[in-house]
Amino acid sequence: MRTRTTGWMRKRPFNRIYRGSMAKTLPEELLGVGRRKRAVASVRLRRGTGKFDVNGRRLEDYFLSSIQRETVLAPFEKLGMVGQFDVIVRAKGGGISGQMIAVRLGIARALVKGDEERRAPLKQEGYLTRDPRKRERKKYGLAGARKRFQFSKR
Repeated sequence: MRTRTTGWMRKRPFNRIYRGSMAKTLPEELLGVGRRKRAVASVRLRRGTGKFDVNGRRLEDYFLSSIQRETVLAPFEKLGMVGQFDVIVRAKGGGISGQMIAVRLGIARALVKGDEERRAPLKQEGYLTRDPRKRERKKYGLAGARKRFQFSKR
């Protein structure tokens, strides 16, 4: 196996450079990435029949609540495009609720990449807004981020 011998990638095989980070996409695929708290969702949209794959499982098997499924499918319903795309999602980190919002943001961003006309209705509903709230770090001398230890007067 040949190796690269110059620069910061010294002695690394060619086939390992950027493997996994550069998504191999077909020209007709639309990509979108959504985030919420610690959850990250990578979304691919392909023209199809409406199949939904989340981490190798069906939408109904991954998001068990009907409210969660409605939230994920909301961008399609807003645009009247339910069943026109096959969706492949890779979600990781956070919890189910954070992943649900991350998937919705990823789908909305991918739809806008396909056609800029879709931006206005999705923006109006707030589907293109990244929620900036994150977990606050624990501080030294405290029990948590803001919680203190019990005060003892004597």
